Amino acid sequence: MMQYLGIIWLLSYSSLARAAVTYNIPSSPPSNASPQLDPAPVGVSLEFFTFPGYMENVTSTTRCLENFKDLTGVWPPVRIGGTTQDRATFDARSSAAVTYSVANAADAPMTLTFGPRFIDLANAYPGRLIIGFNRRLNNLANTIAAARLAYQRIKNLEAIELGNEPNFFTNSDPIAGGSWSAAKDRTSQVQWQQAVASNISSNNIISAGVYFGTENFNIVNLARAQGSAISTVKNFNSHNYPQWAGTYNLARLMSHSAIATQVSQFKSEAAAAKAAGKEYIMGETNSATQGGGGISPTLGAALWIVDYVAQLVLMGVKSVYFHQGTIGNCQYCWWGRYSMGNPYYGAYFITMALAQADRIAPLDNMSTNYGGYVIYKDNKPIRVLLVNSDYYETGTRGRQTYTLNGLTSTSVTAKRLTGASATARQDRGQSASVDGKTFEDGTCKKVGAEKTERVSVSGGSVTFTMNASEALLVNL
Repeated sequence: MMQYLGIIWLLSYSSLARAAVTYNIPSSPPSNASPQLDPAPVGVSLEFFTFPGYMENVTSTTRCLENFKDLTGVWPPVRIGGTTQDRATFDARSSAAVTYSVANAADAPMTLTFGPRFIDLANAYPGRLIIGFNRRLNNLANTIAAARLAYQRIKNLEAIELGNEPNFFTNSDPIAGGSWSAAKDRTSQVQWQQAVASNISSNNIISAGVYFGTENFNIVNLARAQGSAISTVKNFNSHNYPQWAGTYNLARLMSHSAIATQVSQFKSEAAAAKAAGKEYIMGETNSATQGGGGISPTLGAALWIVDYVAQLVLMGVKSVYFHQGTIGNCQYCWWGRYSMGNPYYGAYFITMALAQADRIAPLDNMSTNYGGYVIYKDNKPIRVLLVNSDYYETGTRGRQTYTLNGLTSTSVTAKRLTGASATARQDRGQSASVDGKTFEDGTCKKVGAEKTERVSVSGGSVTFTMNASEALLVNL
């Protein structure tokens, strides 16, 4: 039944008349523009037990992160956490960064320990950092010991998480004491926040919530429950995976209008954080649960990242942390030991679009597959981001024209995010490209000849043609 509905959904979009899209570019930020953008809104989340491996054994990690820094001037934010943070116990006597045992290298450990060298590796990262510690095991003294060392040694520490996705804790978990609920979690979070903050003598240090989704466990209710503990909170933290294992639909993932529908649930969360005077982040996210499926390494997923980040920062999300899971067993990961994932191109593209900018504003009502955003610096438009999220896999590739009006320059340049199809994967010989360039497997170096497009402006207007499953960044 799900497959049948998916086919009907695809047919309904493929049969739409492709009338030309026209956008008038506001000369200053309109009333629906975003708040001030963070200098580095695109970050990564590294699964707790894999963090040492990414930093010490995967040679492309530093270059992949530095590519973003080269665009923005600052290193992208990193969050260390995930399911295995709530299986981890701090061992102050251990000389190893992390210790665990698995039957298969592709598995995640059920129990693990980490030592001071783990904290020192985190300190070596030059960008701002969030680190998560255990709450599920209900060993507050152990978590305080880890938090104290992190606070002392990590020079760019932004926040500390206390538990990961407590909406998935069970009645049998040690923290539950026989029963678990959203109300019990809120009480627990506030108590742990106060205990950790007082023991490290710091306020404004906790990344609170760390909730998957927005149902019973949500930021709105947690913010209300804070009381005086609100002083301990640095930010409120949500997690989001738009698609669940077994129900993958790439066309829907990348659809401009479907993204708007999916992220709308977080508007109230962002509003609650703002009302509390705190930042709001998407602390862990990616295309699909359980490491992602066949849709996750594709160009379509790269286009989802572009549009998804734009829509989240538009509603006031400070930073979006894309999760990188088990090394060598992670479809949605941007890089690994060997091959690049095409979604990295989307992350690079939206980082390039937002780099050095102040605000972003929508140019459409997000009701179709065609989207546009205008990006501002010093209250002047500097770029326009265009998205054609029509799904293309085989056959004749559709095209869409976009006309921009109200321009003051005589010509503009543009860079294109494209590939062979929405399903194109670099590990299968079909790399995406950004301005004609690709990222090399194993090194993450940008290689190839640049293909920047230059188009003349006539009467304040310029027109571009985009293929289905493409994005374009126009520099005004």
